[in-house]
This record gives sequence, structure tokens and C-alpha cells, in this order.
Amino acid sequence: MKIDSISEDGIARLVDRFYVKVRVDPQLGPIFERVVRGNWDSHLEKMRDFWSSVMLTTGRYKGAPVPAHLRIKDIEPRLFDRWLQLFEETCDELFDGEVAEAFRAKATRIAESLKLALFFRLDRASTREQR
Repeated sequence: MKIDSISEDGIARLVDRFYVKVRVDPQLGPIFERVVRGNWDSHLEKMRDFWSSVMLTTGRYKGAPVPAHLRIKDIEPRLFDRWLQLFEETCDELFDGEVAEAFRAKATRIAESLKLALFFRLDRASTREQR
């Protein structure tokens, strides 16, 4: 895939359209509304910076996703699946082939990484009994 086929404009369109869906989603909407607390412009700007950093390596995003997500009450692994479903749907609406796939692949890795960071605990993992 040519990196020049992904643009800041495309990232902005993806973020904006995706979060329109998130806001009305019965599973994700209430959680995002509680966390974002009406500061959607700021959140969207942060997410545009995030995806610009991820896809174009601009370095604009300066946040820390894991601690930010750890503070969210009622977050569950299944919600990442719903997030990913809406994100992939939006990618497919906006982009062709390789570009959509590049976004989907990154989003899948990000979702899996966040789920591992938030929900996997060594103290809960099965371990062999010591004798």
C-alpha cells in the first residue's frame, strides 16, 4: 500500500463518521457520553491526532491510551468487539481495498492490545500448582 493514499483528510472523515455511529450506538454511546462529557470537539481532535500518528507516523498524538481506558467504568472486552465492528464498517464505507484493510488491521491490533492491557492479569491466568 502506498502511504500517500492515506491522508489527513481521510483520517478526519473516518474519525468523524465513526464517532457519529458511536454516539448513537446503544452499547457504546452511553459510555462515550459519560466519558467525553460533551467535549466531543476535543475528543475528535485527539482521535484525529491518534490515527494520524498511527497511520502516517506524524507523532501528533501525545496521550496514553491504556491509563485513559483503565479509568473507564463498565468497560468490558465485548465492547471492543462492537467498537471494531463499527470502525471496520466505517472504513469500508469510506475507503477502497488496501486503504480500508490498512485501517482495519491497525484497529484490530490496537483493540487486541488494549484488551490485553486492560483485562489480562497474571494473577488470574491459569498456573500450574506448585508441589
